[in-house]
Amino acid sequence: MKKACVIGGNGYLALAIIKQLLEKGYHVNATVRNPDDSAKVAYLKKIGEIGTLKLFPADMTVEGSFDDAVIGCDYVFQVAAPTNLMSEDPENDLIKPAIQGTLNILRSCLKAKTVKRVVHTSSACTVSVNQQKGTGYVLDEEAWSDIDYMLKEKPPTWGYIVAKTLAEKEAFKFAKENKIDLISINPTFIIGTPLNGEVPPPINLALCFFSGDKMWMDILKMTQMISGSVSAAHLEDTARAHIFLAENDKASGRYICNAVNTSAPELASFLNKQYPQYKVFNDVVDLPGPAKLSLSSEKLIQAGFEFKYKSLEEIIDSIFEYGKSKGFLSKRTPPTTLENDKCKSLLSN
Repeated sequence: MKKACVIGGNGYLALAIIKQLLEKGYHVNATVRNPDDSAKVAYLKKIGEIGTLKLFPADMTVEGSFDDAVIGCDYVFQVAAPTNLMSEDPENDLIKPAIQGTLNILRSCLKAKTVKRVVHTSSACTVSVNQQKGTGYVLDEEAWSDIDYMLKEKPPTWGYIVAKTLAEKEAFKFAKENKIDLISINPTFIIGTPLNGEVPPPINLALCFFSGDKMWMDILKMTQMISGSVSAAHLEDTARAHIFLAENDKASGRYICNAVNTSAPELASFLNKQYPQYKVFNDVVDLPGPAKLSLSSEKLIQAGFEFKYKSLEEIIDSIFEYGKSKGFLSKRTPPTTLENDKCKSLLSN
């Protein structure tokens, strides 16, 4: 019976990975900060009823904290990371903890001597942030975000992007020096119905055109301006890709996990046409329609992976009922008699 450890077990993506591992018959160890916090681990324990799941306390800032959780495991999925996007002290809140935490996990894997492969969850933001002008760029795993540009210009969320980029680079460096088999996966926006009670940021972003939430709309606009596109993959596919890469003996290096490349204006236009009965707030008209770049998952597909959700329509449809249940969607107000008369008058002229 194969055994896997998922670091940061009660997160949005981690829960989906754990569920799929248990359904495949894996024994799963999951780390959380405090297994005794019933509110934090309630959904994790519910998923654990599928198979064999054991929780371990662990802290990314403490070396040796993951020793007990990873020993005896075939695969380790490093999903946890600091995520305080608006930190006023990115160096100490994001960058140092991300690098140190990643290295602490890898040190535990090295000591365990049983781990066949580590799958490190990075982000597409480590690929796409650069100073290139124009449109039409296609980026693959050879591309890295421009650290010097971010440290100099400090665009919004720069600390998170630098943290993810440096943590990924340091992970590969440590793995090479210590002969650890490491795979890095770079997901775009992960969209799918969450397995816990929280509404994750990608859902707020995907449905902000329906909710009209200005903060999330601004974040979506900022995302396109900084990273060059609004790209997405389904939660289920992203979790599947993690396990696929862990089990694929020929896999190596980095893998972009992305199903759809689009832009905020294109997304707004799509939603307006696809769901005409619902009100769509379009506050992104000042952004360029075509995205600056697209992110290629060709390497992942060539390795044998197939996306289940291949289109924007399939991805958004999959969370539509969830969005309604959370109050994101409101029916479009039918036109009044006066408005109808005005339209008829204009048409007759």
